[in-house]
Amino acid sequence: MKVMIVTDAWSPQVNGVVTTLGKIGDGLRDLGHEARFLTPQGFRSIPCPTYPEIRLSLLPFAGVSQEIEAFAPDAVHIATEGPLGMAARRYCLARKLAFTTAFHTRFAEYVHARIRIPVDWTYRWLRGFHAPSRAVMVPTPSVRRDLQARGFANTVDWTRGVDTETFCPGERDHLTDTPPIFLYVGRVAVEKNLEAFLELDLPGSKWVVGEGPLRAALERKYPGVRFEGIKTPAELARYYRAADVFVFPSLTDTFGLVMLEALACGTPVAAFPVPGPLDVIGDSGAGVLHEDLAFACLGALNISRDKARRYAEQFSWCASVEQFVRNLTPIR
Repeated sequence: MKVMIVTDAWSPQVNGVVTTLGKIGDGLRDLGHEARFLTPQGFRSIPCPTYPEIRLSLLPFAGVSQEIEAFAPDAVHIATEGPLGMAARRYCLARKLAFTTAFHTRFAEYVHARIRIPVDWTYRWLRGFHAPSRAVMVPTPSVRRDLQARGFANTVDWTRGVDTETFCPGERDHLTDTPPIFLYVGRVAVEKNLEAFLELDLPGSKWVVGEGPLRAALERKYPGVRFEGIKTPAELARYYRAADVFVFPSLTDTFGLVMLEALACGTPVAAFPVPGPLDVIGDSGAGVLHEDLAFACLGALNISRDKARRYAEQFSWCASVEQFVRNLTPIR
């Protein structure tokens, strides 16, 4: 089967959407399918206002149409709601071609956090964007219930996995700092609620790995915190292993792949009891979820690293790819 995946999120961005799509592409090829990605790399683009790491393709409809026609896919999957996703949606609707979509990001909440547009307004637009989709793939039951309550139809499950070979237990001497070490990995941006972690009065040391528009300001505000940039997966695994607790302060993530990566390295998780952590960690005992994030951080110190690793081993990219394939709809 020839699968065209259209995404506005792609390298050099480093985030859960890019990681997921990359793993899906590899998995499709391993199963004998032909996968082609339509990304901003093939189009003239500009930096996204307030988030320059994200590139917005300019007037991409003609190019998107040509790429789809040249590839002649058996299935089209529109992964994001940006300029490329909108162009692919327009192309498919004009030709009465079936397609699927995905809900990766709580875009409405992120827009509200940045420019205060009411959440309901953005969800109304998102509902219209996804309405013609034959299947709206969502990462967790919590997200599915939330979208259904907001009037989204045709939602289907599409779980995530973790690379347990790259992210695995090993030597823990990478970070020479005062223990215990509390680690955050992810975008350094307002929607990640990072200051809820940085403001905590915790023993030991705090580390932040990642880039984003708030990094410079947070480095000035929290001089005692160690800030690192973007790391390769192998380098990132060394940070996870060295940490005593992985802290996930986000209130809006749809899943949180970084939690699985930390767990796979044997590092327990501390997070708020919100969608994402509730779905990924739940009552597994591999982390502590609590409204008091400091309480969760200190409680997670008591969790066995072996227990965290065993729990992560239940999540497979192979299962995620197979579920993705089952959700696809033939274009005609």
